[in-house]
Amino acid sequence: MSYNIALNFEDGVTRVITCNEGETVLDAAYRAQINLPMDCSDGVCGTCKGACRQGQFDLGEEYIDDALSDEEAAQGMVLTCQMVPSSDCVVEIPAAASLCSKSANAAVTGTVDEVNLISPSAIELKITADADIGFLPGQYVNIQVPGSDKTRAYSFSSRPGSRELSFLIRNVPGGLMSSWLVGKARTGDKVTLTGPMGVFYLRPVERPVLMLAGGTGLAPFLSMLESLKEKGCDQPAHMIYGVTGDADLVCVAALEAFAEDVENFTFKTVVASEESNHPRKGYVTGHMEDAPINEGDVDVYLCGPPPMVDAVLGYFREQGIEPNSFHYEKFAPSAPAVKEKVA
Repeated sequence: MSYNIALNFEDGVTRVITCNEGETVLDAAYRAQINLPMDCSDGVCGTCKGACRQGQFDLGEEYIDDALSDEEAAQGMVLTCQMVPSSDCVVEIPAAASLCSKSANAAVTGTVDEVNLISPSAIELKITADADIGFLPGQYVNIQVPGSDKTRAYSFSSRPGSRELSFLIRNVPGGLMSSWLVGKARTGDKVTLTGPMGVFYLRPVERPVLMLAGGTGLAPFLSMLESLKEKGCDQPAHMIYGVTGDADLVCVAALEAFAEDVENFTFKTVVASEESNHPRKGYVTGHMEDAPINEGDVDVYLCGPPPMVDAVLGYFREQGIEPNSFHYEKFAPSAPAVKEKVA
């Protein structure tokens, strides 16, 4: 027995695929030459999240709460890597159909230009790619750690359309990539990048935008701001950038420059530590007074560690506000190199 699965992409394109008995939607799409967004395929990362608006299916129990919460599941959200249909279904995919071609995720080599430890907790990596990588502002790429077969996912912080790439990477003590960057990387080293990937990217700006960044989750927003600087922005765009301690605040000068160059862009920084001397302490949810929420007529972009993402989602629920669109990406540090595992 097989089922017809209509995949409705956010750019209005619909593709109908056939899903066999006991097969996941992700695997069925792959057979149909469609690369749905995914990173782990194990119910861990949440990258393949979509919404089933019609039909019956089983999600099993092989996924974690960070990938799909009970509340999201109750609202019809699904992980396509775990979704096994038992009838014809209609599934909304939060990505453009053009991003889901199997030819999209190509491997490209690049040359390391600079590695800068810009704070105790953040590393700036600059690479010149040997070929074009057509990424959207906010997307990420997998970078293979030289000397291993492991990869790590990092968001571009650079301007789309350029081969001069930059990344803002969390410095994880003992981390596989961090250890290479801090201890071994040299100008001229070659690296392999696979991508671009991800559905966290800047959509057309048609209403106010709220950007919420946590730690090195600032990276994709730097790329988005590069895009707004080039294309212009006729809507209010406000960022709240939160970190743990004073030393974790990075790229503030770059944000100040964007505030000068990007019309209608404003930002504020927030430090969580009680020991900080920063004028704004606490969490981003405590500093929303300038946020252009407009009773929900706002597009929200959120990138940070899982506790921050969960706190912001809870804030909007408590306020009874449903934004026009809500795009978020959780990230967590990879496991230390000694464990040789990818978290």
